[in-house]
This record gives sequence, structure tokens and C-alpha cells, in this order.
Amino acid sequence: MGKRLIELSSQVTGEAGDLSLTPGEAAVLEDVIKHPASSISEIHQRTGFVQSHVSASVSRLKARGLVEAETDPSDGRRTRVRVADGVLQAVTRRAARSVDQVIGRAIGDTGRARRTAELLEELAGILL
Repeated sequence: MGKRLIELSSQVTGEAGDLSLTPGEAAVLEDVIKHPASSISEIHQRTGFVQSHVSASVSRLKARGLVEAETDPSDGRRTRVRVADGVLQAVTRRAARSVDQVIGRAIGDTGRARRTAELLEELAGILL
């Protein structure tokens, strides 16, 4: 069931033309969104990824224009990472996509699809 829910989730959040991120890149980007102006070391500590993985992910995200990395003015050895302009709006738009159409297509019956969405909301309330 978990695998099927992940598949449905990716159908909701992924559309043609959407940027594809590795799970590591997504985790680093999420951390940077939650903690602006973080250092690579701070991201490493919060995500649990090795520092070299965080650095490589930040480099790839920077190359795609998703984050900006600047030298910390108070410590020239440290790099501070923040989300690039416009990224938060794109993430918000992507997160606002409705799951109802995807569930409807997967189930094929409007009534059962509506009930499935209700049950998923109830399950989310219990688990989250």
C-alpha cells in the first residue's frame, strides 16, 4: 500500500516539465527552505547526510538555479545557502495540486474516489 501511495503522490506533485530531484537533493532543498542561510555543516547535521554529499547536492541545486550559495562574511571558510528567488512560489504551486483527480483516475468511480480521499485524510490525521 505504501508503494502505491508513493506512486499516486508523485502523480500529484509531478507534471510534465517539472524539475526532477534526487531524494537527497529534495531533502537538502527542504532543509534550506526551512532554515535559510544555513551552512553546509548545519545542513549536514540536520539531514544526517555526509558533508561531501550535502556539498555535492548544493552544487547541483545551485547549477539548476534553485539555491544560492555565498561565502559567510563573518567566516570566509563557511558557505551560506539560501533558496533562490521564485523557488518558494514554485514549490507552493506544486504542493497545492489536488490529489482528487489522481485518485479519481486510479479508482474510476467518483463515489469510491471521494470516500478514498476522506479515508486518507482521516489516516493522515491519525498518523501525523
